Amino acid sequence: MRTSIATVSLSGSLTEKLTAASRAGFDGVEIFENDLLASPLTPEEIRARCADLGLSIDLYQPMRDIEALPEEEFARALRRARHKFELMGRLGADTVLVCSSVSPHALDDDALAAEQLSRLAGLAEDHGVRVAYEALAWGRHISTYDHAWQVVRSADHPALGTCLDSFHILSRGSDPKGIEDIPGEKIFFLQLADAPLLAMDVLQWSRHYRCFPGQGGFDVAGLVRHVLRAGYRGPLSLEVFNDVFRQSEAGPTAVDARRSLLTLQETVGLAALPAPAPPTGIAFAELVTPDAAPVSAVLGALGFTRTARHRGKPVDLWQHGEARVLVNTGPAERRDGTRLAAVGLESPDPAGAARRAEALLAPVLPRRRAPGDAELEAVAAPDATELFFCATGRSPLPDWRADFEDVAPAPHDGGPWRVDHLSLAQPWHQFDEAALFHRSVLGLRPQESVDVADPYGLLRSRAVSTDDGAVRIALTVGPAPTDDTAHAQHLALATDDVVAAARRYREAGGPLLPIPANYYDDLAARFEFPDGELETYRELGILYDRDAHGTFRHCYTHTVGRVFFELVQRDGGYRGYGAANAPVRLAAQHAVRAFTAG
Repeated sequence: MRTSIATVSLSGSLTEKLTAASRAGFDGVEIFENDLLASPLTPEEIRARCADLGLSIDLYQPMRDIEALPEEEFARALRRARHKFELMGRLGADTVLVCSSVSPHALDDDALAAEQLSRLAGLAEDHGVRVAYEALAWGRHISTYDHAWQVVRSADHPALGTCLDSFHILSRGSDPKGIEDIPGEKIFFLQLADAPLLAMDVLQWSRHYRCFPGQGGFDVAGLVRHVLRAGYRGPLSLEVFNDVFRQSEAGPTAVDARRSLLTLQETVGLAALPAPAPPTGIAFAELVTPDAAPVSAVLGALGFTRTARHRGKPVDLWQHGEARVLVNTGPAERRDGTRLAAVGLESPDPAGAARRAEALLAPVLPRRRAPGDAELEAVAAPDATELFFCATGRSPLPDWRADFEDVAPAPHDGGPWRVDHLSLAQPWHQFDEAALFHRSVLGLRPQESVDVADPYGLLRSRAVSTDDGAVRIALTVGPAPTDDTAHAQHLALATDDVVAAARRYREAGGPLLPIPANYYDDLAARFEFPDGELETYRELGILYDRDAHGTFRHCYTHTVGRVFFELVQRDGGYRGYGAANAPVRLAAQHAVRAFTAG
């Protein structure tokens, strides 16, 4: 099915928006009137530019406050409409969006609205234009799609149809099943947007918080199914008003938008993409650092052993049980630049996972391989983290470990360690994009987004995981573009005895994050512990949480560069990440940072 995007969904000049839409693979655009008015190009030049880019102009919008008006007001509206229809002829657009009126002059008179819309459609027909009438969720008298359709049906003009907008329909809680009663040929256009579920004025909700399908809480796919059953065959078009998108680069936003439509089309059966191949585990986490000594000291204190060295690159493999960490000193970094740069994901089908990623517009990473290097498939996530699809120890598939030569045997003591989860800090403007990417490209299931109180603002966090929890990734973003807390990343290591692991780490000289005594006083009030247990937690800085399924004990190392480690113990099927303790952890990290800086 053809895809389109409203220029209001992207930032920049009109020509920047058109170029971004074309490069992302859209077939057409909706030209938002403000974009045209602000452009130095004539309508004819815009038409030519779109043609050169392979874009059709599917809609010109919006025309406001046009129906159910006193005759004198309507005459002025028709004069305005005539000018717009002439402009559309120059532009090469044949469909105009008319929004239900919010004018204080509008009358609560459906018969008058239908009569005037019919007259408007007659004028439009004379100019080769169709009128798509849309119910704004905050329309003065017409605010639901079924009411708008009743007026269109009463008007009974061939150049008049309806425009369906998922936000206006779903934000009001309307039942979209009734869409199937609208003849498909009378649905002139379909606009799509998702949104987080918020309790707020619908106009403010619409103007600031829309997002692309799959990034919010609406059942956009269900609505599209009803529209398709009605017989609609026009484009799937995105109209998204979003403060973040308006400040972001148009190119990446357009790619994110196109990915959302590809995923939506797959969901409703309009597109066949390579099948998802959800990862089955974490093969490795790769840290890039200008100085291996600090992070190596932390790993050594945690019980990791340097077991192998890459044959051709300055990369060491550290291992503890099933947990593997690569320390890479190759790329040039800032002094404080230790960061989590890459993740190896165990994949049941590495080639298939890469094909799906590429089909969903994930950047495929070119690799400079020396002779004999393993041929690994890799893509880049929105935050530039490199994701490698691995088949560790599964011959005849390429094994990344073949690129390393052993320098020491892997340790066999200290219990069964593995990577419990990763926390990846996202650029402030790519949080929703990251959630959609990890769901659609990697096949991970997103959980609800949560806000975490930081001493200097709020952090947003959203976890994505496999159903069995073998892969868990927490996506986080800070309260502002310049906030340093947004750049922290961490690697959570699972052990069956966090107390013993914390003691060994401390005895090996590793400093644990100190937790305020007030936290443990509150913990004593919230839970009952066996004698001595709470004192142990207080001594080691271990935090505690409990849900309906089990318990969670965890503690933290100090930060090296941008990375810190977390030791975790899950018991009884605990499903969370200790979010209730995050404000205490964040405050403690700020305190340590301030102390070391002073």
